[in-house]
Amino acid sequence: MEPILTGAAANLSSEAAKGIFQDMKRHIRYVIIYKKNVDKFEEKLKMLIAKRASLQQEVDAADRNGEKIKADVQHWSNTVDKVINEDVKKMKDLEDKAKNKCFIGLCPNIKSRNQLSRKAEEGVATIDDLIQQCQFNGVGYRDVPEAILDASPKDFETFKSREKVFNDIMEAIKDATINMIGLYGLAGMGKTSLVKEVARQVQELKLFDSVVTVIMTQTPDIQNIQDQIAELLGLRLEDKSTVVRAHRLCERLKKGKKVLVVLDNVWKKLDLEEVGIPFGNQHKGCKILLTSRDQNVLSNGMDAEKTFSIGDLDDEEAWDLFRKMVGDSVESAELRSTAIEVAQRCARLPLAIATVARALRNKSLFAWEDALRQLQRPSSSNFTGISADVYSAIELSYNHLESDELKQTFLLCTLLRHDSSIDYLLQCAIGLGLINGVSTVKEARNRLLTLVSYQACLD
Repeated sequence: MEPILTGAAANLSSEAAKGIFQDMKRHIRYVIIYKKNVDKFEEKLKMLIAKRASLQQEVDAADRNGEKIKADVQHWSNTVDKVINEDVKKMKDLEDKAKNKCFIGLCPNIKSRNQLSRKAEEGVATIDDLIQQCQFNGVGYRDVPEAILDASPKDFETFKSREKVFNDIMEAIKDATINMIGLYGLAGMGKTSLVKEVARQVQELKLFDSVVTVIMTQTPDIQNIQDQIAELLGLRLEDKSTVVRAHRLCERLKKGKKVLVVLDNVWKKLDLEEVGIPFGNQHKGCKILLTSRDQNVLSNGMDAEKTFSIGDLDDEEAWDLFRKMVGDSVESAELRSTAIEVAQRCARLPLAIATVARALRNKSLFAWEDALRQLQRPSSSNFTGISADVYSAIELSYNHLESDELKQTFLLCTLLRHDSSIDYLLQCAIGLGLINGVSTVKEARNRLLTLVSYQACLD
C-alpha cells in the first residue's frame, strides 16, 4: 500500500512541477518578446484607426445624403472608439512602468514588461477581431421621411369662406365608405393651399400612417409620379419596367393600414392602377384626395365619390388679404383709394391678390397707378382654367421684376415641371446662358437660388 501512495504522490508532484514550469515558461516568454508584441500592437492599432477613419468617411457621405446610419455600423464605431481610448491609455501606463528599472536601476522591470507584453497580445487579438467585423454591406439606409408639420402652410389663410369646404373634406376623409375625394376650382382659388392644410391636419391628428403628396403636370409622367410617391415612403424603385414598379409600389402602399395619397392639379384621367396606387376594394385603407380645375375630370374621369367646389373670397376677406400682403403703406391717404381699386381688379382671387400685392409692396403712387392701368386693360389670356384676372396679375408681377435676369429666370421656371429640382434648373440656366458674372458652379448655384427665392419670381 505504501509504495502505491508513494508513486501517486510522485506523479502529482511531477504534474505540479510541469504546470509550474509551463507557467514560468509562458511568463518568461512574455518578457522576452514584449518589444515584439508592443510593436505588433502598435501596427495593428494603426490599421484599426485607418479602418475607423475610412468607415467614418462613408458614414459622413451617407449622412450628407440624408441616410440613417445602420445600427451595427454605429455599434462597431463606438466599440472601436472605446478600445482605442482605453487600450492606448492602459498600454501607455504599462510602457511607462516598464521603462522603470529595479534594484537601483540595475535590472529591467520584469513584472511590468510581462504585463505590457500580455496586454499587447490581448490587444492584438481584440483588434484583429474588430478588423474582421468591419465588413459592412453599406453603412446607411434611406428611412421613410418623417412628416413635416409646419405650424401652417405659409400661403394658407383661415378664411370663413373656406371653412365649410375644409370641414366637408375632413369629414369625407374620416368617412370609411368614401375612398376618393375631389376639390375643384379655377386657377388661383387656393386649392393647393387648402389640401396642404388638410394634409397637415390629418398628420397632426394621426388619422393616417402615411400621407404622400404628388404635384401633377399637364402631361403626367408615370415613372416620375411613382418616384415621388416611393421617395416619400422610403422605397427604392430601381426597376425600369413601369409594370414592375407599379406592383412594388402597390405592395408597399398596402403595407400601410391607412394611407392618404394627395394628387394635386390633375389635368386629365390618371390610371391609378398603372401608377401602382391601390384603391377601392384593392385597399380600403388607401384614401385619395384630388384637386383639379375641372370638375368633369374628377367626377367622370377619376370617378371621385365626393367633389367639393372652392370659390373666390368675399369682399372683406379679399381686402384683408391684400392689406396683409402689401403692409401698412396701403393705409396712407395717398395710396388707399388707388389700392382699393387695384384690389378690386384682382376679382377676389387669392393668387391674383397675393401676386399683385407682393409686386406693389413698398412702391410709390405712380407705380400703383400704372399697375391699375395694366389691370384695367383687356387680358389676352387664352389659357384653359386661368381667369383673365389671374393672368393679368401674373403679367403685372412679371413686368415689375427688376432685371432681365429675373424675368428670364421667371420664364424658365414656367417652362419646367413643378417638381423640377434646383440642380436641373441650374443645368438649364447655365446651358441657356441666363446666369452671368459667375466663374464657378457653386457661384452659379448661389445666384440661381437668390433669383428663385426672390418673392416676385417665386410666387
